[in-house]
Amino acid sequence: MKLTRKPIHFLYTKVTKPILFLSDPENVHDSMTNMGKFLGKYSFTRILTGLFFNYENKMLNQEILGIKFPNPIGLSAGFDKNAELLEILPSVGFGFIEIGSITGYACNGNPKPRLWRMPKSKSLLVYYGLKNNGCEEISNRIKNKKINIPFGTSVAMTNCQENLDISKAVEDFAKAFEAFINIGDYTTVNISCPNTQGGQPFSEKENLDILFTRLDKIKTEKPIFIKLSPDKSKSEIDGILEVLKKHRVHGIICSNLTKKRDNPLIKDTDVPTVGGISGKVIQDMSDDLISYIYKKEGHRFILVGVGGVFSAEDAYKKIRSGATLIQLITGMIFEGPQLIGQINSDLVKLLKKDGFKNISEAVGVDIKNKI
Repeated sequence: MKLTRKPIHFLYTKVTKPILFLSDPENVHDSMTNMGKFLGKYSFTRILTGLFFNYENKMLNQEILGIKFPNPIGLSAGFDKNAELLEILPSVGFGFIEIGSITGYACNGNPKPRLWRMPKSKSLLVYYGLKNNGCEEISNRIKNKKINIPFGTSVAMTNCQENLDISKAVEDFAKAFEAFINIGDYTTVNISCPNTQGGQPFSEKENLDILFTRLDKIKTEKPIFIKLSPDKSKSEIDGILEVLKKHRVHGIICSNLTKKRDNPLIKDTDVPTVGGISGKVIQDMSDDLISYIYKKEGHRFILVGVGGVFSAEDAYKKIRSGATLIQLITGMIFEGPQLIGQINSDLVKLLKKDGFKNISEAVGVDIKNKI
């Protein structure tokens, strides 16, 4: 319902968001999750939600690694940690969903507060610390779920003291990975959470090689993605890429949250020192990482662009830089739930303007033109 998007955006940004932003952000997230669970229970509410928010156009259809995506805009991991919203999210207009991150064992996460808004920077500061119910509970609950769009599972190591031992951390990863070998359409190995006791040990190429040597032994037909940090140097990225080319890895998500506090895009003051930052603060970092990897590796890896997507123009820049798919969370929180349909609708206009017949034709064109 194209005509409803502008009124919904106005109502959300001028009325609903100012009220929601008066409350603790984690409490708001939990309330929105409960509302989404309710709306997802009934076919009537799912259909009604879809009438308001969903947008479909064949120009946005892609088949990637054997998976059919109705559009390139997905929900990033970190929003639906426990896979509670699989029924309602397709009606919001997403082309795919990524649940988690999910760990080998249930995890309470870091102490509260662990989520802050950065309104001047159009960003969020996240310190959840991989809060989730664990791979056994979640996989058992959703193993028979069927939804009409693809979904992936982001897995990570449990945020606990024991995983300071690399060998134990590897087995923790493997436990979560194996729990979902027959669930969902792809798996993401999240080595870049900035909020765990053990840091990011698998961003070091020697440890990364050990991890994927273990994961390679677990039989699965699903594509495997990896999620990288935006804070790594080019030489560190080069080292990671060399390891990935030796293992069963099909795609790279660019990128996770940043821990850096010297970014000039940070406009808010008194930003806590803990946690990682999402949103507009990492937009350029994400774009640069996409461009760098695509220029270096071409189509070897499917790239997924995440960070600072608040409009179709933001998404299109990532696509033209080499991203085949896009994920977001923060843009939806700042702009409203109609954002997904609006981005998809506006992407079609941008594609037509540039003479493309399908979104896949736009992938990497800005990099190809410079080579």
